[in-house]
Amino acid sequence: MISNNAFKEIKNKADKVRNIELCALLRHLGCTRDFKDKNKWHTSQGVLSVNGHKFINWTMGTGGGGAIDLAMHLQRLNFRNAVLWLYDNFSSSLISGSSSCKSFSVKQILKLPEKDDKKLSRVKQYLVIKRCLSEKLVTGLINSEKLYADIRGNAVFLLLGKKKRIVGAELRGTSNKKWRGMAQGSRKNPGCFYIIGRNLKEMILCESAIDAASCAVLYPEYTAISTSGATADPAWLQKFITNGCKIFCGFDADITGDAMANKMIKRHPLITRLRPPKHDWNDVLQALFS
Repeated sequence: MISNNAFKEIKNKADKVRNIELCALLRHLGCTRDFKDKNKWHTSQGVLSVNGHKFINWTMGTGGGGAIDLAMHLQRLNFRNAVLWLYDNFSSSLISGSSSCKSFSVKQILKLPEKDDKKLSRVKQYLVIKRCLSEKLVTGLINSEKLYADIRGNAVFLLLGKKKRIVGAELRGTSNKKWRGMAQGSRKNPGCFYIIGRNLKEMILCESAIDAASCAVLYPEYTAISTSGATADPAWLQKFITNGCKIFCGFDADITGDAMANKMIKRHPLITRLRPPKHDWNDVLQALFS
């Protein structure tokens, strides 16, 4: 049972976050605006259209209204956790009044979360114990500075572009309050999170850094790459195709993953679908240890 005080706290926070502009939330999560239709967004859950405070997901055939609904939809959170996540991530902009769509329309400067090595053991424990990634792999990512812990104890997976320049970061919560997101100002087109396998010219594309790391454990011969959300045509993909790489699309085994994989293969017929036997590759990895 939720106490009256806890209920009032959630209600008060919900009243403060429900009117956050949807495009501000979409940008914060690293979603990309369609070049031709400014109301259309490409997200980890498919293609969304936004009209004021309402949205519809054309890929999944569902929709909703307000920031809380959208956070629940994109982050797969319940109402309470969606409210708390919004409040944690937008409280400063709510106070300053900068949570509007207009304030996010200008190209943002990348702002990586502050590093906190004291939280590193928590991140390692989450990835190794709960996510079943190998300790050797996680340690290697930390030592190569592709992974670190931030001040909230989140796992931060860096997106690298040309000459290993940092262009963004995937964030993954490590507490019981599940969530995922992108560092403010992240750009997915010029770079990605990747783990080089034994063969540089054979690769699996995944929807997240954790799935890419899972593939690196399951298929060490392949280079594993995260597209940071299901997207049919990341800007860097054509270069790999032109270089004659053998590419597998390993997006999640769900409506969004299948739809984006089909679009990718339609645009690039040389790519082969590699559908996870469970929902995603981390689920496959965890099943081996259950």
